[in-house]
Amino acid sequence: MNIGIVCYPTFGGSGVVATELAKGLAERDHDVHILSYARPARLDTFRTNISYHEVNMNTYPLFEYPPYDLALANQMANLIEYEKIDVLHVHYAIPHATSAYLAKQILGEKAAHVPLITTLHGTDITIVGSDPSYKSVVDFSINQSDGVTAVSNYLRDETYERFDIQKDIKVIPNFIDLDRFKKSDKNHFKKAICPNDEKVVVHVSNFREVKRVPEVVSVFAQVLKHGIEAKLLLVGDGPDRQRAEQRCRELQICDKVRFLGKQDQVEDILSIADLFLIPSGSETFGLAALEAMSCSVPVISSDIGGLPEVNVHGETGYLCDLDDIDCMGDYAVKILSDDDLHQTMSQNARKQAKKFEMSKVITEYEQYYKQCKKDMAQQIT
Repeated sequence: MNIGIVCYPTFGGSGVVATELAKGLAERDHDVHILSYARPARLDTFRTNISYHEVNMNTYPLFEYPPYDLALANQMANLIEYEKIDVLHVHYAIPHATSAYLAKQILGEKAAHVPLITTLHGTDITIVGSDPSYKSVVDFSINQSDGVTAVSNYLRDETYERFDIQKDIKVIPNFIDLDRFKKSDKNHFKKAICPNDEKVVVHVSNFREVKRVPEVVSVFAQVLKHGIEAKLLLVGDGPDRQRAEQRCRELQICDKVRFLGKQDQVEDILSIADLFLIPSGSETFGLAALEAMSCSVPVISSDIGGLPEVNVHGETGYLCDLDDIDCMGDYAVKILSDDDLHQTMSQNARKQAKKFEMSKVITEYEQYYKQCKKDMAQQIT
């Protein structure tokens, strides 16, 4: 198939999943065209059957904010018409699904055979999409899609709850590359960071408020209070970094915390981790947790959103109520101070991650593409 994939280029889950899906489809001999306003972070290697199309916007004094959605619609229309796209798969409802609908309207009969598939990832539904400024547009765009998927049961249910959706939403979960995300020998790296064989606690995110990065620091402080020698590695960057740094100063543990910034090879860091913390206030799936688990790292997370579908309480780690620092701290101490428990949970984490193995999920997408094309062909005839 000739597949168009539209995504944001950021380090966030939707951009990562869309790019990895494109690479997986290309390995199965599909031709893939990626549209975005910048080259996606995970599109880091050259492949002959992956084409990247940058959406350019010309600045004009009349526009305070250049109309990206219109430029995107125009690029989509060109892609369908001139690249002969079989399927257009957009990740994130707004503005991608809206722009795709407009592109199909522009082309009319020329695009009648091309199904529009919208994958919902999270904040496009739970935060941005629920804003009254966008709600009607999101309703319309999802209902005009020929196929709709969500990355978790939680997100599917939230979409039905928050919007007037007449479409069936198929749950196709996020996935993991088990060959890339696996525990590897990085003892030289761990020795450099932990010369006294301290435990390693890791958090990875975009440091937005919803990720609760200062709370990660507070949980880690509880670990230190119980006499466990440990280091905290914070991977990523964003608006809450300054608050996290301030929390370190307030708790006087700055010498135990390392801010590593954005990292492309996060699996190297996860390979030396003993524990992963993700106390998010909203998480429709928990891709960062899955990546940690695939590297055999137990996870302590908040009991919200799609996280319970990934992190199994008492088996792969523990779940706590939102903002319950004491609960997370107690469980962290329990895991880090019991070698047998840690080993069991590490093995369980990797086993759980295998349920989300990349090839299985890509096969689900392939089958869904074919079904949507078959349904569209029947509608046309």
